[in-house]
Amino acid sequence: MQDEQQFEQLMLQYNQLKNGSEDIKRMIESEDYDSAITMLKNREQIFMNCKCMRKFLELTPVQTKELDKVLDELRALEMENIKNLTKSMEEVKKQLKINQKNEKIHNAYDFDENQKGSILNVEE
Repeated sequence: MQDEQQFEQLMLQYNQLKNGSEDIKRMIESEDYDSAITMLKNREQIFMNCKCMRKFLELTPVQTKELDKVLDELRALEMENIKNLTKSMEEVKKQLKINQKNEKIHNAYDFDENQKGSILNVEE
């Protein structure tokens, strides 16, 4: 009976992680990265609790199957979050590069009488 209660506790914690992953997805989509980072840091303790519980808990085949299903869902959500973050990072890099190029062009044409004839390398 003790193992059954511990398994239920473990499942509750994994479901909490799964729900947190869905919340983080919404935060990423709304570009609320500070809240997403805070949420990620708060989830670390839950992951550690789950790891410890799994180490000492002997699961039945049915419990293992149920746990694997939740873990697969959690992995899929986390991978989706990673892909969304990677996509956002690439967009930021692209915009930063455009802004830097525009700044160079702007600075090249914003000169006084002493800077006539300077050359600008736009390729950089």
